[in-house]
Amino acid sequence: MNFPPFLFVAIRQVIAGLILIIALPLFSKVEWPSIKYFYHQAIAGFFLITLGNGLVAWSEMHIPSGIAAVICSLMPVMVVVVNLTISRDERPNIPIVVGIALGFIGISMIFGEDLNSFTNSGYVKGMVLTLLAVISWAGGSVWIKRHNQKTNVFFNAGLQMFFGGLWSFPLSFAFDDLSTVHWSGEAFFALLYLIVFGSVIAYSCYSFALRNLPMTIVSLYAYINPLVAVILGWLVLDEKLNTTMGIAIIMTVAGIYIVNRGYQLRDVWKAQFSR
Repeated sequence: MNFPPFLFVAIRQVIAGLILIIALPLFSKVEWPSIKYFYHQAIAGFFLITLGNGLVAWSEMHIPSGIAAVICSLMPVMVVVVNLTISRDERPNIPIVVGIALGFIGISMIFGEDLNSFTNSGYVKGMVLTLLAVISWAGGSVWIKRHNQKTNVFFNAGLQMFFGGLWSFPLSFAFDDLSTVHWSGEAFFALLYLIVFGSVIAYSCYSFALRNLPMTIVSLYAYINPLVAVILGWLVLDEKLNTTMGIAIIMTVAGIYIVNRGYQLRDVWKAQFSR
């Protein structure tokens, strides 16, 4: 599909945001928010959508998808770093750290053939921007966690996508080659799919999970997405799935389980010490 990345993100997220903003008041009571509330959503949209989503979309046009997947799988690590510095309530214990490390090793093994590409100087810009996107997504998630606890989580998501899409238009004018804009059936259906499933549904679910679960648990989506892609590629597109990749998938799933178990143990220990 030949379509400028920032422009694609802008159109996708603005439309998805408007769908939620318009539809939600029709089916549930949504109080008209304050200016400060709009400010919080605009900031979250900039970090999560404009930078977090937009920079990855741009980078994947310039680096192999395997490199992008490995860098994006640093998300739980970034969340742990954030929690160690600013959030005492979510400081990780040893099982959580071990699980995150195991999951990251598993993802790195799955895309082991792409690891040599990290030494390619031509990919440096794309790798740096992808890492910046991961940091931005983690920071935006912290912002949401701290400022959106008493508001409609789905209306929040709609505003974040809308503002994030708006911020993406200036980046499109600055960095996209707009001469490559070409509407086709492929572009239209890709856009429609991502609006409905990637934004309206998936991002709303992410926002809901972020409110109700620890950030580290939510960040494990960065391990799950590559697993789903690899398995679907093997089932649908007959892509390679060898023994090493199978072991790596098991390691990644084990890492996710250990992280969840670590939080269960932490809750048990809290309950015992609070008596």
